[in-house]
Amino acid sequence: MTAGTAPAPRRTSREAVRASAGAGDLLFGISLFVVALALRLAAAFTLAAEPVWDGHYYDFGARRIASGFGYADEVMRGGQLVWHPWCHYPVGYSGYLAAFYKIFGPTAGAAHAANALAGALLAVVTFLLAREALSPLRAKLAGALVALHPGLVLYGALVMTEPLSALLVLASFWVTLRLTRTRGPRAGVVLGALVLGIAALVRPQALLCAPFLALAAGIRAPRAPRRWLAFVAYAALACVVALVPVLPWTARNCRVMDGCALVSTNAGWNLAIGAFPRATGRFETLRSDDGCREVTGQVQQDRCWFAYGVGHIRRDPWRWLRLVPAKLAFTFDHESFAVEYLREARPRAWPEERRVRMRGIVTTVHRVLVCAAALGFVAFAIPRARAPRGGSLLGALVQLAVMAGVAFVAYAGFTAGTPTFWPLVIIACVLPCVPLPGRPAMHPGLALPLVLLATTALAHAVFFGEDRYHVVATPALAVLAAAALRPPRTRAARSPVGGRAAR
Repeated sequence: MTAGTAPAPRRTSREAVRASAGAGDLLFGISLFVVALALRLAAAFTLAAEPVWDGHYYDFGARRIASGFGYADEVMRGGQLVWHPWCHYPVGYSGYLAAFYKIFGPTAGAAHAANALAGALLAVVTFLLAREALSPLRAKLAGALVALHPGLVLYGALVMTEPLSALLVLASFWVTLRLTRTRGPRAGVVLGALVLGIAALVRPQALLCAPFLALAAGIRAPRAPRRWLAFVAYAALACVVALVPVLPWTARNCRVMDGCALVSTNAGWNLAIGAFPRATGRFETLRSDDGCREVTGQVQQDRCWFAYGVGHIRRDPWRWLRLVPAKLAFTFDHESFAVEYLREARPRAWPEERRVRMRGIVTTVHRVLVCAAALGFVAFAIPRARAPRGGSLLGALVQLAVMAGVAFVAYAGFTAGTPTFWPLVIIACVLPCVPLPGRPAMHPGLALPLVLLATTALAHAVFFGEDRYHVVATPALAVLAAAALRPPRTRAARSPVGGRAAR
């Protein structure tokens, strides 16, 4: 054998290892999908009833679209039932359901299939996204957490938007990372932003994530100013492209409504709920005597409530700011929406003992996940002069101190008279931005789920909180939890895209 042919067996061995890993990931992904789908279908066909609360309106909109009447509601005018265009709720989820209603008929089974499919795909996409940044074992853990999460399983029986919204946002992140690694940052950012634009039709807050897709571009310029210029350029590109799937719907609203609305007409309504004199930090019903008595259309009403909310914020900004902890508490401290939704639909199937028990199970799982996610950027480091994998004594001590601090906050949250966990969410969002010695690597595959968590917290700090709103970020919590207590930063782990995954 000549010297030139000696490396061939090594290359073949590496290719075999990669092929084996790819086959293993494919098998796990299929298994994860099957398990997640089976659990959600089982929940749907044993627990579900007619859609209630917001689910009623999503189902109604889907039936109208599937019947060919468009996104419209009904009003009585002159003693006659009149249909007119509507966009109070975002159209995306109703449009998704309508596709199933068109094929299978507007039945409960079609809605169950749609919801279960979105939930099962969400588990797979969470695994794929985590695989971009973490080791195979940690990525599988992230996918399994989403597949088996009892709150997400119960969502298979609900007609609600959160699983589909989370699926599209995480799919956007994964597409951006994957294509950036294989085809370059421009292709990754453009196609990822298009998916994110579709996600905005389900949940407009998804657009808040658009500029951060530039994190996945893996920008490595020789000088910091060039890096920032490149980041700004990619961020601007993502923001523009993300609007492409949205603008046709905006044009429709401008044409058929009483004014232009980007996606929906509930932003002003939600701002008023979080700012008006009776605001408590959670949903409260607005009444005509609160304001906006004389309005003639949905867009005018939304603008009126927006001005009403802004007016109260300007008059007493400190009161509005003092409500932020309550809003975050209602959003992140517990999880009960799925149980209450099912109980509202079938009261006899949910006696008080069963309701309390299931609320306790789902809430406990959520709180443990929040605690683990707060450690997503805390390293497990050995405090000795020559710690393995490039650690240092100072870095190890700092990481141990941070770990102890997070554990203390978690203990205080569990033992408080009113269990409080939203501070751990803030810690999970802020800690990665602090350049502490020994911190694990900041891979874009972890930074993007962090962005989803942070934008969720920000949106509901501004508007109002309910526990169902954190469900969109539950897969992000799962990815961060799977990343907890990784090894300290190493040279191999510093590559933003395509570097070695953390163990």
